[in-house]
Amino acid sequence: MKKDVVLIGIAGGTGSGKSTMIRRIKKEFGEQITVISHDFYYKRHDHLTLEERAKLNYDHPNAFDTDLMLRHINALKAQKKVERPVYDFTVQNRTDETVTLYPAKVIIVEGILIFENRRLRDMCDIKVFIDTDADVRVLRRIMRDVRERGRSLESVARQYLSSVKIMHDQFVEPGKKYADIVVPEGGYNEVALQMLMHQISILLKEQ
Repeated sequence: MKKDVVLIGIAGGTGSGKSTMIRRIKKEFGEQITVISHDFYYKRHDHLTLEERAKLNYDHPNAFDTDLMLRHINALKAQKKVERPVYDFTVQNRTDETVTLYPAKVIIVEGILIFENRRLRDMCDIKVFIDTDADVRVLRRIMRDVRERGRSLESVARQYLSSVKIMHDQFVEPGKKYADIVVPEGGYNEVALQMLMHQISILLKEQ
């Protein structure tokens, strides 16, 4: 029996190449697919100052409002649009804005911890884990956070050593065992990317 909606989960450590892969897929299929990122669902902390928010552990499962994400995924599967949150990484808090997500035949769910949560993991029909060398990942994270999120090199390095690496070993890396496909280098792996896009193309053509 063919499924009305297919969920593809893409997980992997920070800087592994998830965003590059998804950007390539989105460019290929456009509005035919919907992408929902766990990063959209960081909890808001209006009661904390920016300095206090900077000290929080954003790589622990408790940093996310995963229950809200699950409700939104279920709504999308039921062919209902949702208003997903907008998170501003420069101030490390949610904004008051939302972005409308529309239902689609193929929904891509991505994030570092999506395979850590059993309910979220079990909803995924295809589970992809992006496996990239730690040295490469940390360099990519440094460049991203400094260029795009207004962070200093010192703050990125401090966060990586104090929480990111520890959380990766504890919560992210174990998710690899649940994956149907393990892809080295993510969106930089042209062969794996083309295979996944071919599968998505087949799913979109199914009635």
